[in-house]
Amino acid sequence: MATHRKKVIIIGAAGRDFHNFNTLYRKDEATEVIAFTAAQIPDIDGRIYPPELAGPLYPDGIPIHAQSELPEMIKDREVDLCLFSYSDISYHEVMSLAALVNTAGADFMLAGPKHTMIESHKPVIAIGAVRTGCGKSQTSRKVIEILMEKGKKVVAVRHPMPYGDLVAQKVQRFETIDDLHRHNCTIEEMEEYEPHVIRGNVIYSGVDYEAILREAEKETDIIVWDGGNNDLPFYRPDLMITVTDPHRAGHELSYFPGETTLRMADIVVINKIDTAAPDGIQQLRINIEKVNPKAVIVDAASPITVDHPERIKGKKVLVVEDGPTLTHGHMNTGAGTVAAIKYGALQRIDPRPYATGKLLDTFRTYPDIGMLLPAMGYGEQQIKDLEATIRAAECDTVIVGTPIDLSRVVSIDQPVAKVGYELQEIGHPTLDELLDTFVEKFF
Repeated sequence: MATHRKKVIIIGAAGRDFHNFNTLYRKDEATEVIAFTAAQIPDIDGRIYPPELAGPLYPDGIPIHAQSELPEMIKDREVDLCLFSYSDISYHEVMSLAALVNTAGADFMLAGPKHTMIESHKPVIAIGAVRTGCGKSQTSRKVIEILMEKGKKVVAVRHPMPYGDLVAQKVQRFETIDDLHRHNCTIEEMEEYEPHVIRGNVIYSGVDYEAILREAEKETDIIVWDGGNNDLPFYRPDLMITVTDPHRAGHELSYFPGETTLRMADIVVINKIDTAAPDGIQQLRINIEKVNPKAVIVDAASPITVDHPERIKGKKVLVVEDGPTLTHGHMNTGAGTVAAIKYGALQRIDPRPYATGKLLDTFRTYPDIGMLLPAMGYGEQQIKDLEATIRAAECDTVIVGTPIDLSRVVSIDQPVAKVGYELQEIGHPTLDELLDTFVEKFF
C-alpha cells in the first residue's frame, strides 16, 4: 500500500522559497511540493521551477502560481502544509496569511535557520538587516574592503534574485560589467552586483546555493554573505552583522524575519545616525538591548556624495530611488531625497502624472511612495516604462539615488546628478577593529 506523501505549498517570492525547497524537500520522498506561490515581485508567477533544479522526484518541475490562488489550491489539492518563505513582511501580515491558510485547511509553517543554512568550508561573514533599505549593501562593501586591505581574498555571495531563466541562473558569477549584460540582469540585480564588480571583487548569485557555495570556495579565503531584504543567511555564519535603521525604529521588533536577524547578530550596526531623529536612535538602542544585549554596537552614517551638485541647486528635480526600498521596504525617502534637500533643489517633481504602463501598477500597489520614482526594472517592459516616465517628466535634472549608473540602462534626456553613499563608522568600535579579531581567529 502506497504511503501518503505530505502535500506542501511553498509561499514565496522567487528566492528564499527555492532555497527552502532545495534544502528541505528536494530529496524528501515523504513530501510532495505541489506548487510555489509568488508575491512582492511583479510577473514572476506563471513559470515552472524546472526539473533540472527540482531533481528526480519532480520530472515535470513545480508550477509557480500567484499567491492570490493559494486558498483555492489548498482546498482543491487537499494540501497539508504551507511553508512561508519570503521576507520583509510585518508580523500582522504574516499571521493574517496564516489565518487564511488555516481556514482553507492547511497547517502554516515558518522554517528556521537550523535546517536551511548550509555549512561552508571557508569562514563566513553574513550581513543582514532588520528591514529592506537599512544599508546592507554599503556595509557589505565596507567589510569586503577592510578584509581585502588585510590581505584576504574575499568573494561575496548575494541573496537570490532569479527572475528570469532559472536553469541559466543556477550559478551566476559576476566579475565585470559585461557579466551583468551577459546574464541579462534586471535593474534590481545590477543595483546589488554593480557596486561590487566596479570595486574589483567577485560576487556570486543564482538559485542553487550549495552549488554556488562550492564554486565560490574555490577562489576565496572568506565568504561574505550579502543578504537581501531582512532575510536570514543561507550559509551558517561565523560572524553575523545586522544593520538597523533608526528612521524606522520599532520595525526591528515587528517585521519577519528581521527580529531573528537582530537576535542572531554578533555585531549590530546602527546606520543613518547623521540623518535620524535622536528619539528614534534611542528607541532603537533600547530595543537592541532588550533582545540582544550581548551584541557589539557600531554607530554609523551613510553620507552622500553627488557628482554634479550644481545640477541640483535652484532646479526642478525628479528624484529616482532604489525600487525595493520604496515598495516593500515602505520607505518614503532615500539618498536622492537627501541630495535634493542638501543641495538646494527648487522643487521636487511628482512623477505620478507622467507614469505609464507597469509603473502605474506600482503606484497603485504602493500608494505611499508619493513624489519619488522607484527605479523598477524587473523586466524589459518595466524598464521601457521607467524610461518613458523619466523622459516625459517636466524637470531640469534627474537625481539618481540608486547604486548603479542608471543612464547606462535607460536613456535619460535631462541632465543627471548621480548620488553615491558609503558606510562611515562614528566613534569606536569600528568594523576594522572588530574584523581584526575575526581574522586572528581564523587565520
